[in-house]
Amino acid sequence: MTENPSNFELPSNLSAKKFISKLTKEVDLQIVTQQYTIKTFYDTFDWRLYNANMICEFNHSQIISRLALNDNKKGHSIASLDIENVPSFSQEFPDGVFKQQITPPLEMRALLPLCHLPYETYLINILNKDQKIVLRLQIDDYEFLKNRIQLHPLKGYDKALQKFTSLLQDKFELTPSTYSTVLEEALKQQGRKPKDYSSKLAIKLKPDMRADQASNLIYKHLLQAIHTNESGTIADTDSEFLHDFRVAVRRTRSGLSQIKNTLPAEIVAKHASFFAWLGQITGPTRDLDVYLLSYPQYKDVLPLTLQDNIAPLHDFLIQKQKQAQKELAEKLKSPEYNKQLLAWEEYLNEPLPKKSAASQADQTIFELANQRIWKVYQRVLKEGEAITDSSPAEALHDLRKTCKKLRYLMEFFQSLYPETNIKLAIKSLKGFQSVLGDFQDYEVQELSIKDFSDEMMREQVPANTLLAMGVLVQYLDTKKCEARNHFSQQFSLFIEAKNKTMFKQLFTQKA
Repeated sequence: MTENPSNFELPSNLSAKKFISKLTKEVDLQIVTQQYTIKTFYDTFDWRLYNANMICEFNHSQIISRLALNDNKKGHSIASLDIENVPSFSQEFPDGVFKQQITPPLEMRALLPLCHLPYETYLINILNKDQKIVLRLQIDDYEFLKNRIQLHPLKGYDKALQKFTSLLQDKFELTPSTYSTVLEEALKQQGRKPKDYSSKLAIKLKPDMRADQASNLIYKHLLQAIHTNESGTIADTDSEFLHDFRVAVRRTRSGLSQIKNTLPAEIVAKHASFFAWLGQITGPTRDLDVYLLSYPQYKDVLPLTLQDNIAPLHDFLIQKQKQAQKELAEKLKSPEYNKQLLAWEEYLNEPLPKKSAASQADQTIFELANQRIWKVYQRVLKEGEAITDSSPAEALHDLRKTCKKLRYLMEFFQSLYPETNIKLAIKSLKGFQSVLGDFQDYEVQELSIKDFSDEMMREQVPANTLLAMGVLVQYLDTKKCEARNHFSQQFSLFIEAKNKTMFKQLFTQKA
């Protein structure tokens, strides 16, 4: 049986009052409430709820303040919460269904207001001949948008719902709409649209494009990501602003070093040092963000008898993060930062010379992409095959850096290759990279917790806290060793014949 639509759009010339007046001639209805309401839509900066097919809206009136999580296609309620103020983070919500539903997609990101819509809302009961309620309606009368009707069916009255739905479509000629239509229309008036930000690279390049033109396009895309995440990084809105800011910086640094000879050498040298400085000044705050995000796991891996004793570490990390964040914000607001970033932007916006001093500037980007990716891929194979069980940790760290360079190159140029194939190649590299990343992360965290323990000892924290941190260090060391032991297995999977064939077919082909 076809499911009845639950959301309808009124024509522009049909107000809520006119519609209700016409509706009274067709059905027996009862207006329950009419109230002025402000609707505020919420999502994360990178649209995590929308990507999970959810819309979060806060409706505030004199009668009620309700936060609702709804299916963005059908409009049915996933969860709702009567609350006066909207929390920023999932852990701040009261325990219950709403928190359970919103936590997985939200993760560590903050809920941010997208737009505010004032409207008049009518709650209406549809009655049968026995004066029993068989259906509830909500009519939203907006000032600048088309008005909407939402149907709220009652259990046991399916025929009444079907009959009323047919009435709306046949008699009133109303158009069904998705629940997300209101959000989309409101954003459109602001010059925005859903999912207008993503940290993923989506750069469209043409195979015959000049290499300098393509590299400029890549750098402009990355510069936009830096600008977009800058204010959230300075304000410390949530930890992912700094994460995405740093990724854009790292990608820029990798591009300057790996997309070789497309820009003049003096330009590369000048701006590479600036982005290296940016990587350096953002590192301490990001490390502390990671430790704070990892703290629940740190606590969970401890014996129950020690879990409460680790609390002073959390306070210590918060204090250090606040100080590091304050110093970072000052540097990102400094004249030095703004001057150098502006110089980079001005360079990228200059017209490209017909004949560049860079030796590979006028080569096609497809040829250059093949050359660079294939060369770095060969380097990954060589470095990986040289690692044995007795190799020092530095060998794995160096390989991890080389893998990052390969990954960034593949992501920069993925639009030049068949989508399915390039995604498979990137996926095979990601699986291998994860082991190297885990090894690095556990080693750094182990050393950092040891250093924090020394600092906290001087502050005379309780002995049981130091004992708990010692157990945590042992856990991190165990995880580090596990990642080290998984290296050979994961590398063997990466260099399987089918993967080697795939890389060769992709990156040695002719234009």
